Amino acid sequence: MSVYHLSQVNIAKRLAPIDDPIMQDFVNNVDRINTLADKHEGFIWRLKDEDKEVAAQVFEDDTLLINMSIWENLDTLFNYTYKSGHVDIFKRKKEWFSKMKLMHMAFWYTPEGYKPTFKDAKQRLDYLHKHGDTPYAFGFKKKFTVKDAINYTPII
Repeated sequence: MSVYHLSQVNIAKRLAPIDDPIMQDFVNNVDRINTLADKHEGFIWRLKDEDKEVAAQVFEDDTLLINMSIWENLDTLFNYTYKSGHVDIFKRKKEWFSKMKLMHMAFWYTPEGYKPTFKDAKQRLDYLHKHGDTPYAFGFKKKFTVKDAINYTPII
């Protein structure tokens, strides 16, 4: 079987413009948290700021912050999210972001070397919202394997 990795998208709706004082502490921590991710076990790739210009067009909302990354597997992403210095910032998300009505996080498997696009991310989030957790798009509550994903036919 080919090698697959876990891709993830996480979107958040800002409470204020990025240069507003409300967002300052978040902005001040972005580089530190990104560096932590870059050095974390299992990390493969993340979307860089310079790649995010097209996101507002795909998601049709310029108040969203979009994070996409690739990890070796679900466990390495979980450990980064909840067992590293990232959790301190994660716990403060209500200070900077509003609660979203639609799905804001999705995971899916991609072949080694593939970099997910904004279109991929939006498609997975929309699918998760419509169908719930499936091997095509899921969250931390369900643990689907690469084999599950390969054998799953999405309802498109």
